[in-house]
Amino acid sequence: MRILSWVQTDVGQKRDHNEDSYLAAPEIGLYVVADGMGGHAGGDQASSIAVTLMNEGVGKAGLPAQRTAGAPGEEPPALRVLREASRHAGEVIFDMAQQNPHLAGMGTTLTALLFHGGRVHMAHVGDSRAYLFRDGRIEQLTEDHSWINEQVKAGLITDEEARHSKFKHIITRSVGFERDVAVDVMSLPVLMGDCYLMCSDGLSNYVENDELSQMVTSTYFGRIPQQLVDIANERGGDDNITVVLVYVANDSGPARSTDMTPPGAAANPNRDLAPLPPAED
Repeated sequence: MRILSWVQTDVGQKRDHNEDSYLAAPEIGLYVVADGMGGHAGGDQASSIAVTLMNEGVGKAGLPAQRTAGAPGEEPPALRVLREASRHAGEVIFDMAQQNPHLAGMGTTLTALLFHGGRVHMAHVGDSRAYLFRDGRIEQLTEDHSWINEQVKAGLITDEEARHSKFKHIITRSVGFERDVAVDVMSLPVLMGDCYLMCSDGLSNYVENDELSQMVTSTYFGRIPQQLVDIANERGGDDNITVVLVYVANDSGPARSTDMTPPGAAANPNRDLAPLPPAED
């Protein structure tokens, strides 16, 4: 299989700097979105450090090039590497903030996908998100570590109230705010045709799941990140916006168009990929 990706980040309409960081490293199968917090210097540094350390942690782990994920019941090595890299990032960011008063309180969300051994492995902290589009359906893989989500789960507010709450930006877990952080992890098989969308809350606060699903199934992949950024900005753009789209393609066929050829038109084999096809077994 081939893993293809497209990325777009934007400062938004209300901020004067971008505290989001991202990574697309196909050579090691790693994709990361981090949304920093803690002021101009702190947020920038926290997200950048997290992305850098994730890249270094996975790159130096020397994961074997294998199709199997390990013995039954064992945690896949790739998942362990992701968790350890995430926690190490938290330690480094926390220690740096303790040593520099100007960086006090800095932290970052972190959502990472690692493709290895025929599976996708995820590590997640905060309220950035990862979605999976498969067989025409959308599934949110991550759970928001946010005050609003806790209120919804407790039945204290409705989903509609949550969408319009002024407290949407309050998160309950981040990388670096405390030295040790609980990292959500999961691992699932990868299928040809899978499409993964990762984003900061600068997008997810403005776009509903059904809108994302409609766009993925009707728009060339190369256009989607910019179109989603444009939508978020048109609807207010009160935060930085980052979108990473990852597609699992079949090695056996020619690449197809993502950009200039409209849906339904003949594909140009010298370009990239057409809209999402049905998954292959």
